[in-house]
Amino acid sequence: MITSRDRILTTHVGSLPRNEKLSDLLMEQEEGRSYDAKLLADEMDKAVRHVVQRQVASGIDIGNDGEQCRIGFQTYVPQRMSGFAGVSKRRRGREFEEFPELLAYLMRRFPQQTKGQHAAPEAQADVKYHDLKPITDETTRFNKIAGELGAFSERFMTAASPGIISTTMLNAYYDSHDAYLDAIAREMSKEYQAVHKAGLILQIDAPDLAMDRTMMYRDLSDAEFVKACERHVAAINKGIEGIPRDRVRLHLCYGNWEGPHIHDIPLEKILPALYTANVGALSIEFSNPRHAHEYAALKRHKLPDHMLLIPGVVESTSNFVEHPEVVARRIEDAVAAVGDRERVIASTDCGFGTFTRREWVVEPVVWLKLQSIRDGADIASTRLWGRSAA
Repeated sequence: MITSRDRILTTHVGSLPRNEKLSDLLMEQEEGRSYDAKLLADEMDKAVRHVVQRQVASGIDIGNDGEQCRIGFQTYVPQRMSGFAGVSKRRRGREFEEFPELLAYLMRRFPQQTKGQHAAPEAQADVKYHDLKPITDETTRFNKIAGELGAFSERFMTAASPGIISTTMLNAYYDSHDAYLDAIAREMSKEYQAVHKAGLILQIDAPDLAMDRTMMYRDLSDAEFVKACERHVAAINKGIEGIPRDRVRLHLCYGNWEGPHIHDIPLEKILPALYTANVGALSIEFSNPRHAHEYAALKRHKLPDHMLLIPGVVESTSNFVEHPEVVARRIEDAVAAVGDRERVIASTDCGFGTFTRREWVVEPVVWLKLQSIRDGADIASTRLWGRSAA
C-alpha cells in the first residue's frame, strides 16, 4: 500500500454513479428477468472506462472500477453464493421509525429500489461461494482498462464484509449468528483472495461496524455493541487470512443516507475494536456534520503505527461541493490527529453509488467533489511539506 511520501495522496470509498442503461440491465439481472448478457458486458466495459477516465481527470491517485458491475455494495453477494432464498425481515434504521417523514421523503426521492434493498434474501441453507467468474471478470476488466489508460498509482477493489452480509441477508439456517459469520467468512475468503491475486488492494466494506448500532443491534448497550464489533472484526480477520495486512484497507460508516444520525455510536467507543483488524488502513467518515469533530478520538486512541488513516474529507449525500480550503483544513486535522503526514490519504466519507438508482449526488457534482479533494490535498501538501506539491 503506497503512502504519502511527498504529498497527500487521494482516493475515494468505491462506488460511483451508474448510467441509466447499465442500471436497467443490472436490475433485470438481479430480478431474474431476461436480459442480453453481451449487451450487459459491453455496457460494463463502457461504464468502467468512463469512471476510470473521470477519476484520473479529477486527480485521484488510488482508484477503482466504481463498482459499476454490481447492483449494490453488498446485495450482489447472493448472485455469487448459494444458500440464499426467501426474504429477510431486516429492521430499518432507528431514525426511520422515529421520523416517518424521513422514510416518506426517502421513498419519494428513490421510488425505484432494487430488489436487494427492499427484499434481500435470507440464508436458508449452508452458504457456498459457487461462482468466481463475476469477480474474476471484474478484476480482469478493471486491470485491462486501467492499464490501457495508464490509470492510478495504485488500484483497489471493494468487497462486502462478513458482518454486513450477515445483517443484510439474515440467518434462517445456522444455529447461531457466530456460526453464520464463520460460514460467510470462509466462503467470502475466495472473493477476497481473488482480488488480492489480481494485484489489487482489497477494501473490505463494513458499515456493520458502526451503522448497525442503530439497526441490527439497536437493542444492545454500547458496550454490548462493541463486543459485537469485535466478533465481526474477527470474522474479517478470518476471511482475509493469508493476505498481507498492507494489502487490505477497511471502510466503515454510519449509513450513507441524509438523515439526523442522532443515534450513531461515537467513534471513540469502537476504535479499539477497529484496531484489532489485520489491515493496513482504516477508511472513516469525518465530513458529515455528526462526525466532523471526531478526530479528537484519534488523539485519545492513537492509530497503530502499522495503519494508515483514510479520512473522509468530502461527504457523499449532498450536492454541495466542498471548497478546497475546507478540504485542506480537514486533511491537516487528520494529520494532526495521526501525527504523521505520510500516513494520511484523503478520501470521501462513503460511496456515491452505494446502490443502483440511489445516488444522492448527481454525477457532474461527483467529479467536482473528487477534484476538490485533489485541490485541497495540494493546498495541504504545500503547507505540510513547506513547498509546492510534487
